[in-house]
Amino acid sequence: MFRVWYSTKDLADWLIQNTNLGSHSPALSKLAESDANNPNRFHKMPGHLKNILYLDAPDIIVEKDGDPIVAVEISKEAGTGHNAFQRFARIAAAVENGVPAVYIYPEATFITRQSYQRWDRINPNIFYAMERLMQIYNIPALLFYHPTYYRTHSNTRPPNVHTKGLKNDNSFPSAPDSGDSEMKDFFNFINLVLLRSLKGHTTIPLINERLVVNRRSWMQQECVGKNGLTRQWSPDTATIVVPTQALLNFLSGFAPLGYVFGDLLTSRSETVVYQIDARFRGDPYPGALSALDYMRCRVGKTYEDRDKNLVLAWGQVNYNSANMTISVNSTKGSSINDFISALSSVRNPGRCLLDASNFSTLRGVDIPRYYMQARYGCMFTKVKHIRVYSFFADAILFPDGAMWREG
Repeated sequence: MFRVWYSTKDLADWLIQNTNLGSHSPALSKLAESDANNPNRFHKMPGHLKNILYLDAPDIIVEKDGDPIVAVEISKEAGTGHNAFQRFARIAAAVENGVPAVYIYPEATFITRQSYQRWDRINPNIFYAMERLMQIYNIPALLFYHPTYYRTHSNTRPPNVHTKGLKNDNSFPSAPDSGDSEMKDFFNFINLVLLRSLKGHTTIPLINERLVVNRRSWMQQECVGKNGLTRQWSPDTATIVVPTQALLNFLSGFAPLGYVFGDLLTSRSETVVYQIDARFRGDPYPGALSALDYMRCRVGKTYEDRDKNLVLAWGQVNYNSANMTISVNSTKGSSINDFISALSSVRNPGRCLLDASNFSTLRGVDIPRYYMQARYGCMFTKVKHIRVYSFFADAILFPDGAMWREG
């Protein structure tokens, strides 16, 4: 039996009507994104879905007989700067668990401001990040363009400025136009995934299917055609590479005298530092950090398989090569205590139940949620950006403090 897990039912109905899912009467279930956002429902989610949702929740997950077979993320945002990567962690989480993933994203979005109007074009680095995912995991991570008027009105105002130049579906207003050629290619991919799941074991990996090979080649061509390989793009432009010894010297300022760092950080001679001179917060930075992992550091399937450390710095990093030191300066006042505060809020009794002193203090409806937290701790209860930052960053730097991992 097929089941469609969804964040927005309109999108699920759109997918079912336009693919072969409609012939199989799939069950429909609403996704609970995390224990932080859905404390009354998340603990009821199947364990195999929790494995995908540990970082962030995609818009749709399709499963066959209890096994996820594809995850779909649909965005209508302008893809300039860091924005194209805002939801990359959702794609990565699916692929890391062996589930093919699709990202539907506009080639350009028409933006209207008081002083200007223009098409904001997609950052081509997103193609490279998804290609790196496929190279490492051998699982499809495909991008399809959300339908827009960009190709026909690239130098003029589109007829639907109120919807930013995007073409939405007539029957399902929150979904992309199902008649567009990009969406037809997307539906063909979904039908391929469905067919393979019905056949059971197949000798040809999904990533070697001709339809997937052709789409992957198209993505590579789009990356090159949009100058993705001839200049630096965000978030690369916000990084600096420093000798790892300079990082260790900075971290030593917050460690006991004589502290010896373990093999994880010290085994890599260089460190990529992602600089964010902003108030400590989430989007779009968690997704950009996860993309940098694959674009700049990851050479294997876990964060341990990196040839460079990946570090997140909340401020501008200044490297002094003469004495092998770095400093972090924040013009926005970001502090290590912002991180501590976001994490300590999990200890609120309504969020993390592990502070319960005895059984009688638990409400009956909280018992299965308490048991979930007994197994997983509060990994799903932390807010998304804390989950993503602590998963991907080998160290997090602030002007007044730092966090790092040893294993």
